[in-house]
This record gives sequence, C-alpha cells and structure tokens, in this order.
Amino acid sequence: MPMLPLRVLVIGDNASRTLRVANRLRQGGCREVLVVADDRQAFADLEQFGPVDVTLCVLSQGRQDVPGLLQTLGRAGQGGAIIISGALAADAGSVAGQLISLLGMALQDDAGKLSQPQALQLLLARHLNEPDNEADTLPVVPASEEEVRQALADHQLHTYFQPKFNLQTGDVCSIEALARWHHPFKGVLPPSVFMPVIERCGLLDELLFLQLEQGLRLQRQTLDQGVALNVAFNLHAGQLVNPLLTGRIQALLAAHGLPGSGLTFELTETGLLEAPAISLESLVRLRMMGCSLSIDDFGAGFSSLQRLCQLPFNEIKLDGEFVRGLRHEPRRRAVISSTLALGEALGMSVVVEGIETEEQRTVLLELGCTQGQGYLCARPMSAASLLNWLDLQRGIEASG
Repeated sequence: MPMLPLRVLVIGDNASRTLRVANRLRQGGCREVLVVADDRQAFADLEQFGPVDVTLCVLSQGRQDVPGLLQTLGRAGQGGAIIISGALAADAGSVAGQLISLLGMALQDDAGKLSQPQALQLLLARHLNEPDNEADTLPVVPASEEEVRQALADHQLHTYFQPKFNLQTGDVCSIEALARWHHPFKGVLPPSVFMPVIERCGLLDELLFLQLEQGLRLQRQTLDQGVALNVAFNLHAGQLVNPLLTGRIQALLAAHGLPGSGLTFELTETGLLEAPAISLESLVRLRMMGCSLSIDDFGAGFSSLQRLCQLPFNEIKLDGEFVRGLRHEPRRRAVISSTLALGEALGMSVVVEGIETEEQRTVLLELGCTQGQGYLCARPMSAASLLNWLDLQRGIEASG
C-alpha cells in the first residue's frame, strides 16, 4: 500500500472509535497521525507540534458543539483540510461547510464509511491531487518587486495551459493560459507568489503580452496540426482603461496571422463591478475584433445582474466552490441550475470550474452542464506537454 506523506489530526469524543480510525489511517500509510479528544487538546497539540495536512473530525451522534470545534481549528490556523465524519443532518452539514469557508479553511468531504480503509485512503489521497511539477507544497512567501522584475527580464515566467472540456464527449473545447514562475532555485512557483507584485507594480500588461505571444505561438502550432484551439487569457478590469490595449492585441494577432475569434478574455466578476464606464468601450472593441469575453469566478463575489446585461460577455465561468459537496447540498445544485438557465436565456455558454471527481461530472451532466474545467479533465501543463497530450488524445480517439 502506498505511503501518504500526510500529517493527520483525528478529533473524536468516543475514544475507542477514534482510536480505530487512527489505526486505519496508520495502516493506510499516513506518515503521522495525532489523536485528541476535544478542541482544547487539538489547539494545544497544533500549537506544540505544528500544522497538519488534514483534520478528521469523528463526531458522535447528536453532537452540538461542532461550530465551537470548527472555530477552534480556524483560530489555530493549522488544521489543513477538514473532513467531517458523523451523523450530521443535511442542513447542519451545509452550515458547517459555510462556517469552514468563512474561517478560511477547506472542507474536503464527508469521510463516509470509515469502516472501509480503502475509501478513507482515497479520500486522503485526494488532498495530494496537486500538480506534481509545482512547488506549491512550500509555504507561500510573496516575492519582492525586484525579484519579479528580474524574473520578467530573464524570461522565467512561463505560460501553462489547462484545457476546458465537453463533459459528455471528453472533447477539448478550448484552453486557458495560466502563469507559472520557473525559479532557478525553487522550482515552479504558483501565481500566489508573484501575482500580487504584478498587480501592485503595474506589470499586468507586460505579463499579458508575454502570455499572448506564447499562446498565439502555440495556437499556430496546433492549427498546423489540424486542431483549432481557442485560447483564454485572464484580463484585469483595470487594464481596460488603457486606450492602446485593444490596438496592441490586434497588431499581435496580425503578426501571427490569426483571427480574434481564436481568443477569449476572462475577467473576474468583482473587478467588473469596480470598472469605470470607459472599460465598456474596450470590451466592445474586443468583441468587434471577434474575441470572446468570459466572466470568471462567477458567483464568488456579489453578482451584479445589471452589469451582466450591460457588458458584452458571451461566457460565464461558474466558480468551483459550487461544485464541492454537489451531491449532498441541494442549494449548490440550485445555484448551478439557475446559472445554466441564466446563460441559456442570455445566449451565453457556461463553464463550470473545479471539477475533480467522476461523480461531480455525472451530476453536472444531469443538471444540463456541458462544459467544464478541473483536474478530472486535465491539469495545467506547458505548451510542449499540451502538444504531446493532444497527440495522445487523438491517438486514443482513433483507436476507439
């Protein structure tokens, strides 16, 4: 049985049941398992021994102090992903999930049948389902302005690509461009290390055109192989006030001999709420060039349906938060169904983010969703890896 390099904290007020669960975790290959009886001991152990990767709450029937337990873990700030196992009512489970989110933690799932060691091991293994080539297991330490500027000058910022899929057929609909820092000593660093500096120091346009250059080059390669791929790029609402932006994009498209219809620009919902009226002109120009416009992380902030009607968008990307716990939380299903209906009424396609399991894909198909993005489909990858991956996909389709 493979070793899971995880530190797990098990909290339970039934000593014998808690110890059985802890033994199953050890038998399942967990590196270290801590066992505590209550939230006070949990806080003390986290303070003494440091953070854990996963906290497993083994709750007794009718336990009433779940909010206090979760607040303790949130105050400690070292509990990692939270797994709740116990006889919580559906509404109580939903409230617990909301509280965990408000406390800045992540609810991984309900552990279900703890009597099945393999099921529990798979649940814990999901915590490790991160890109293998990214150094995101290290603490996120924001880089300095000097380091980021040097990284741009030395061409250390690379563009990775994550496909969007047709959930029914598995066909690739398009790809999204994502930034990664190939640090000479620290490996591949995630955007959380450098994007705050990029935004604060006015380097967003420089990063965008670096990504556009790499993305259009890849698009030309795939076209030469007979595959037309739409490429999506993240655009900050503040960039829209630059009157030269759309002209530069048009010139770059002309230099590569590619149409604007091959590009999508994704803007976050919260940024749109703050965008001045002048931004509308840039959005209209992009649409007139044939580019698609997508509202990213839809539902993550306070939605403005009025803005949705005012601005010329033709795609909604629903935030992945609504996919978690989809099977057991009717409210999340209702939000997704409503967004799909809204998209259809407005003539906008809907892409659901954060799809990680086959069960989620099945439920989304039942709800009428056809496009999605997430680790179940594919992870972000370099341009070279994407080309090889596309070749492999075509080979599988041909053999089928």
